[in-house]
Amino acid sequence: MPRLSKNMSKANVVRCRWAQNPSAIAYHDMEWGTPVHDDRTFFEFLILEGAQAGLSWDTILQKRANYRKVFNNFDAKKISKYDSKKVKTLLQNAGIIRNKLKIDSAIQNARAFLVVQKEFDTFDKYIWQFVGGKPKINKWKAGERIPASTPESDAMSKDLKKRGFNFVGSTICYAFMQATGMVNDHAVECFRYKKVA
Repeated sequence: MPRLSKNMSKANVVRCRWAQNPSAIAYHDMEWGTPVHDDRTFFEFLILEGAQAGLSWDTILQKRANYRKVFNNFDAKKISKYDSKKVKTLLQNAGIIRNKLKIDSAIQNARAFLVVQKEFDTFDKYIWQFVGGKPKINKWKAGERIPASTPESDAMSKDLKKRGFNFVGSTICYAFMQATGMVNDHAVECFRYKKVA
C-alpha cells in the first residue's frame, strides 16, 4: 500500500497520494471509501480485488468496463452458471485478466456469494458484521503507512475461506474493506475524508 501524502491537483484539491491519473482520481473522488450496501457492488469488488492480486489497481480500473460487460454486470446468479465453454471464451478476452485460476475463482465466489445471500438474506447483512455494522474511521495523516491487513480483515478472510470463497486473503479483504467504505482510510487532509465519514 502506498504512503499517503498531500497531492495538489490543478483545482488545488488535496487527495490521497495514490490517486495520480484520471481514472484513479475519478475512482478516488467518486467511490473509494464510500460505504456500500448494494450486494451487486459488493460482488463486483470481491471479483475485482481478487483479480487485482499481484497487479496494480490501475490495471483493474482500465479493464473494469470490460469486466462489467463480459461478466454480466457482476450478476452472481449468471456467473454461478458459467461453464467450461464460457471460461474458454473469457481466457481469450484481452480486456480482462486472463488467468484461469482467477476466472474459476470468480465462478466459485459467485456460488458461495449466493449461499451467503440465502443464509443472511443479503450479503450486506453478512459482510458488515466484521466492523460491527458501521464504518471504522481511521485517522491516517499524510505520509503515514496504512496497514495491509487488520484483525477485522483477518477474521473476514478466515470466514470467507470457510464458506468456499477464493482469492480472499487478509490483504485482499482489507483492500475490499477500504474500497467499500467499511473502513475510511482517506488521509485526514484529503477532501474525501469528511465526506465519506
